[in-house]
Amino acid sequence: MYEGIVQDLIDELGKLPGIGPKSAQRIAFHLLDADDASVRRLAEVLVTVKDTVRFCEICGNVSATERCRICSDPRRTEEVICVVEESKDIVAIERIREFKGRYHVLGGAIDPIGGIGPSDLRITELMKRLGSAKTQEVILALDPNIEGEATSSYLSRLLAPMEITVTRLASGLPVGGDLDYADEMTLGRAFTGRRAV
Repeated sequence: MYEGIVQDLIDELGKLPGIGPKSAQRIAFHLLDADDASVRRLAEVLVTVKDTVRFCEICGNVSATERCRICSDPRRTEEVICVVEESKDIVAIERIREFKGRYHVLGGAIDPIGGIGPSDLRITELMKRLGSAKTQEVILALDPNIEGEATSSYLSRLLAPMEITVTRLASGLPVGGDLDYADEMTLGRAFTGRRAV
């Protein structure tokens, strides 16, 4: 629609999650109208994030260091591990201020149609963590959609032979929804009412 680099900018912005063609166009023209210092600062931050942010060597959460702040916190118990799909889900759970355990980020969910199988997720790393015998409960806090259900079912079967309690978040989360969109009260009730798998 537009010429050259402007259309390239709109196309690249449109590849971001949740950004449709109209939003991409609005953002592109906002950037064109913004002062040079603001645009350069945005570009610098994007490059710095890509260069410095890594994933925690223990749980897979985003971190600026080898271990994230949760895995480095001695007050957090290793007896309970909450398994989530993405780092953004940790932020949603931390907002309720009730969970005092550790996390494990899978990096997605099983999605045969999308070509994502168990080997594409951080399941092997989870199994290694559970081999330490410190963990007594694994909470499966996966999105309540088809992919989340498939992943929960797979993990439940995988963890069944181990002497670990496996629970899921209780009702209160909408089917087809994402954890990071749930309000604190709904997520808190779901956490409190989790059940054995």
